Amino acid sequence: MLQIFHQAQKHSTRTAIISNGEHYTYQNVLDESTDFTSVLLGNAFDLAEGRVAFMVESSFEYVKVQWAIWKAGGVAVPLCTTHPLPSLQYVIEDTGAEIIVVSPQFEDILRPLAQEKGIRFIVLGEETKTRTIGLLEISTERRAMILYTSGTTNLPKGVVTTHANLEAQISTLVEAWEYASTDAILCILPLHHVHGIINVISCTLWVGGCVEFLPEFAPQKVFNWFQKMAQLSVSGIFMAVPTIYFKLIAHFESLVVEEQQALSNAMKTFRLMVSGSAALPVSIMEKWQKVSGHTLLERYGMTEIGMALSNPYHGQRRAGFVGVPLPNVLVRLVDEQNKQVEKEQAGEIQVKGPNVFSEYWYRPQATQESFTEDGWFKTGDVAIIEEGSYKILGRSSVDIIKSGGYKISALEIEEVLRTHLAVKDCSVVGIPNEEWGETVAAALITSTTVDLTELNQWMRERMPSYRVPRHYKIVEELPRNAMGKVTKNDLKKLWNS
Repeated sequence: MLQIFHQAQKHSTRTAIISNGEHYTYQNVLDESTDFTSVLLGNAFDLAEGRVAFMVESSFEYVKVQWAIWKAGGVAVPLCTTHPLPSLQYVIEDTGAEIIVVSPQFEDILRPLAQEKGIRFIVLGEETKTRTIGLLEISTERRAMILYTSGTTNLPKGVVTTHANLEAQISTLVEAWEYASTDAILCILPLHHVHGIINVISCTLWVGGCVEFLPEFAPQKVFNWFQKMAQLSVSGIFMAVPTIYFKLIAHFESLVVEEQQALSNAMKTFRLMVSGSAALPVSIMEKWQKVSGHTLLERYGMTEIGMALSNPYHGQRRAGFVGVPLPNVLVRLVDEQNKQVEKEQAGEIQVKGPNVFSEYWYRPQATQESFTEDGWFKTGDVAIIEEGSYKILGRSSVDIIKSGGYKISALEIEEVLRTHLAVKDCSVVGIPNEEWGETVAAALITSTTVDLTELNQWMRERMPSYRVPRHYKIVEELPRNAMGKVTKNDLKKLWNS
């Protein structure tokens, strides 16, 4: 039995999930996921690492489906509920998904594709349990999940993690951040990324805590939950990306003094508040400390490795720093010749440990190029160690934009923009922004007059909204080097000119 299910059995009568006003015990999660396992298997004995893509709302149903896939021996491929059809189709086709599972509200989006491709299609609420089954013995070396990351190319790569990888990622954080069965956490993060799947849901359920789902982010609902936890004297945990903290602060500042004081008192009762998925601006960290009494714990991770570095749970947390390596995770900084840098010198972060992913799906060359000969994963992020703590300096490539908790490929956006009839050429960069970390900006060379409102709508139909540029500049030419390549650092200067 996989460890996550063994852990759940220890807490069978405790409340595991609160979703849409309903309370579910750990036994409920175990039983209902087992029932759905029979649906996935049909007459088969084992999915044998068959990929199951699922587009399920942030809810109890999400966990039920995820656990059922693992119990059936399948590989979980969570789909983003806000992505347009072309992005969803890419993931489904790239993974070779054999089954698609959807919440009813997403049926119309994916059923035509499933019918066209001959993929088995299951709508939650319409399934029928086929038979009583015994649980499979699933090796921890089996593939467990494929998540997609843009990386540094214009086509996203599937990051494959095994059950052993996931167990390492979970147990490491449980130890470092002292998760306990008395903890309650609010899930407001998208569930096709490590942050929500591992840090919020899996770690909490590993120890017998309670996850409450809030499908749609709304500042007042978050603050209401803070107050509820304080009134119940529950050990509260909250995790979010910097953009969410920015929005919460803005809402807090709009309230009357009495409401602000009540909320501040409620937040001070919490055990832990964490920020991640993007660099946390110092200004946001300082404002949140005044609002909540908490110095946010900032950490560093990636889809490929889970979490690798963290500020201390106990002890001083330094603004602008991401702390030290987590338990059982090895981290080093190297120069361009792959040699460890001298003390207080900047270098690329490389990571080794049981938390590191196994492969990029069906991309053996990309996998090989991402590791050194002695097995270190090359993150592409540059950092420096000051007074024993790591400070992230940025990507080694300027083609990755970190906005609102997402890592966005500028190259992918450029490729879509260039398909617009009025766009002759373009270049996309990230420009600093307090709310989003970076916002997406595009410089365009056009053949005719462009209606930017129409262009934005056109872009939203072709890619996720967070990748659509928020700023445009029409230019006569793009700054290029002697090789004809666009110099993006010079382009960033153009925005300030």
